[in-house]
Amino acid sequence: MTDRRVVITGQGWVTPLGCDVDGVWSRLLRGDCAIGPVERFDASTFATSFAAEVKGFDLASVAGVDAGRHAGASRATTYSLGAAAAAVAQAGLRDGGVEPERFGIYLGAGEGAPDTMNFAAANLAAWDGEHRTVDTRAWARESLARLSRVGEVRQEPAAALSHLAGEFGCRGAAFNCMTACAASTQSVGEAFELIRRGDADAMLAGGAHAMIHPLGMTGFIRLTAMSTRRDDPATASRPFSRGRDGFVMGEGAGMVVLESLEHALARGATPLAEVAGYGASADAYRITDIEPGGRGAQAAMLMALRQAGVSPREPDAKGRAPVQYVSAHGTGTKENDPIETKAVKGVFGAQAPRVCFSSVKSMLGHLIQAAGAVEMMTCVQAIRTGMVPATINLHDPDPACDLDHVPNEARDLRESGVDVCLSNGFGFGGQNNSICVRRYVGP
Repeated sequence: MTDRRVVITGQGWVTPLGCDVDGVWSRLLRGDCAIGPVERFDASTFATSFAAEVKGFDLASVAGVDAGRHAGASRATTYSLGAAAAAVAQAGLRDGGVEPERFGIYLGAGEGAPDTMNFAAANLAAWDGEHRTVDTRAWARESLARLSRVGEVRQEPAAALSHLAGEFGCRGAAFNCMTACAASTQSVGEAFELIRRGDADAMLAGGAHAMIHPLGMTGFIRLTAMSTRRDDPATASRPFSRGRDGFVMGEGAGMVVLESLEHALARGATPLAEVAGYGASADAYRITDIEPGGRGAQAAMLMALRQAGVSPREPDAKGRAPVQYVSAHGTGTKENDPIETKAVKGVFGAQAPRVCFSSVKSMLGHLIQAAGAVEMMTCVQAIRTGMVPATINLHDPDPACDLDHVPNEARDLRESGVDVCLSNGFGFGGQNNSICVRRYVGP
C-alpha cells in the first residue's frame, strides 16, 4: 500500500453568502449573516419560517459550463456544478491534465426537492375518505398525469454524480454517500484515502444539498431540531450560546480538487493546502442523539491527528496550540454544542482552551450534506489568510461551552500564523468525521 501525500489544488463553493471564494470569505470575516425569511415558498404558517437561501445563482452564468446540457437538474445538482467548475478551473484541470480514468468523484450529495404539490394532489385524488382506503389505480392515473418521470429521477442523490462526471470527464472511481450532516466531510476524507493509497491521481470531492422546501423543513421541525426564533431570524443561529434553540437550515455546495502531491507538482499546479489526516467513527448509540460523552467525536478527531502526525496535548514547535483552528460542527442545537465541546476537551486536554473553535453555521446556516466540505474550505482559507472566522450571536455563552469559540469578531492570527486545522462533521445516526488540513510545505 502506498502512502502518497495529498494536496488541495482547487476549491469552489455556492453558499447563501455568495459563490466567489474570496468574496464569501470576506463576508464571513465581517460577520455577515445570510439568514432571513424563506422566499422560495410560503412558510408563514411554519414554526420555522426562515432559512439561509442561495439567491441569484444561475448556472448559465458559470464560465465553461453548458447550462443547456443540465436542463432540468435539481437545485443541489446545479449548485454542485457551479462549485465544481470553480474548483476545477482553479486547479487548471478544465482542459485536461489528468488521465480521465485516474480522475474520480466522491460526493456527499443529498436528494433533490420532491414535486410536493403534485405528489400530494395525486395522493388526495386516490383517497376515499368515506371508506378510508386508497384507490391505487386512481393514484397511478393521477401521478402519470401530474408527475415528471425525468424529474423524479433527477431528484435522486446520485444524479449530481452523473452530471459532474459528464461535465468534467471524470471516469475514475465514483461514489456518493448519504451520511446526513457528516456526508461531505466523509466524501473529502475518503477521496483523500483513495489518492493516498494510489487508486486515483485526482478526485473531485465535496457535497451539495438543497432542503429548503416544504417537506425538508417540515421533517426537521417535527424533530424539534430547528430554531423557532421567528422574531429575529438573523440572530437565530447561535451556536454555543445559552439561549440557542436549534439550527437554521441552509443550502449550497462545496467542492475541492484533491491530487497526489507528485501528480500536482508534475503538471505545475500550486497546492493551496495539504490534507494530512482523516478520521471516522460511529457512536453506535441512537439515531438522532449523540453519545453523551462525545467518545465517537473524540475518536474521529484523534484518528485524523494521529494520521497527520500531530500530538494533540503538546504545544507545537512554535509554542502554539498543536491545532490553531477547529471548524466546529457547531449546529446550535441543545445537544450538539456541549458534547462537541466536551469532545474537543477530551482530545486536546490542557491545550483545548488555546484552540480557536468556531462555527460558521452562525452565518451560513446548516448546509446539511454540503456543510462539511464548505467548512473544511474555511480551514483552507484560515491557513491562507491567517484569519479565523467568528461564531456570531454569541453574547451569552453556555457555561458548558467554555472554550475559545471566537465570539462575534474574527480573530487575526497573521502574526503567529495558522498552520494546522481540524474540520468536524457529525451526522444523524452517529456518524463522526474529522479532517486535518495543514499548510503545504515543500515536496
